[in-house]
Amino acid sequence: MILVTGGTGFVGGHVVHELRGRDLAVRCLVRDLRRGAKLATWGCELAEGDLTDPASLLAAMAGADTVIHLVAIRQGKGGEFRRIMVEGTRDLLAAAREAGVGRFVHMSALGTSEETKDLVPYYWAKWENEQQVQSSGIPFVIFRPSFVFGPDGGILPTFVKLAKLTPVTPIIGNGRQRIQPIWADDLAKYFADGIEREDVAGRVFELGGPDVVSWNELWEHLKRVRGIRRPSLHIPVALMKVNALLTERLPGDIPLTRDLLKMLESGDNVVSDDEAVRTFSLPLVPLDDQLRRAA
Repeated sequence: MILVTGGTGFVGGHVVHELRGRDLAVRCLVRDLRRGAKLATWGCELAEGDLTDPASLLAAMAGADTVIHLVAIRQGKGGEFRRIMVEGTRDLLAAAREAGVGRFVHMSALGTSEETKDLVPYYWAKWENEQQVQSSGIPFVIFRPSFVFGPDGGILPTFVKLAKLTPVTPIIGNGRQRIQPIWADDLAKYFADGIEREDVAGRVFELGGPDVVSWNELWEHLKRVRGIRRPSLHIPVALMKVNALLTERLPGDIPLTRDLLKMLESGDNVVSDDEAVRTFSLPLVPLDDQLRRAA
């Protein structure tokens, strides 16, 4: 039995779908059973609980031999990152040890390192999570994906709407920082392979798609493959920070925050080695095909 946290999220939906496509037994930890209705139709068990409720983690873990941990938050106060990501992962690992889990597959993020951990709370929490997983005593695999693109969530549908509806395409800063988007279904295959292969245990893999592009090039690709003819406009980072300062005060999930701008400014978001490609040998969806498949 594979226990998946974050199964109702964008990435989680793709991971769970891949696991069930391989006819693997899956149990999803969900805060609200109603939100797990689609997962149930795929044949998943649902366990009502929350990372901040250790008792519910123990109950959800009963009979599980594998954990895929996907839960994270991208914005919030420092205490929320500590409570949900750091303390929650601590309690999840404790429950996994008690249940005798034999493999813990964790989703970190590309850009997470000892050098970046003090940049923003998100990187700090991801770095802490990696240390927790590696010191847990449970055989593990850690994946650090770049931007995840998909037709049904993440940032790509927003990019498509911007390209289609705005008179000019806004690009933050000079647009020269590079990214390496990976298709959500490809990411899901990495996770599914990572739960079984013995040669990947105890390793950290950086994941990206087959194409590395600058933000300027990304928008050029997007508009070309979608048949959109609109000019681009570079927006100074300082102006975007002012905008983020205002929008952060609004309720809900804010797509652009000052922390995200710091992460964008910090440098390229590309893999530093080809370990994942050489080890897993998965065919990866090229960037232009990713952009064509977007809703």
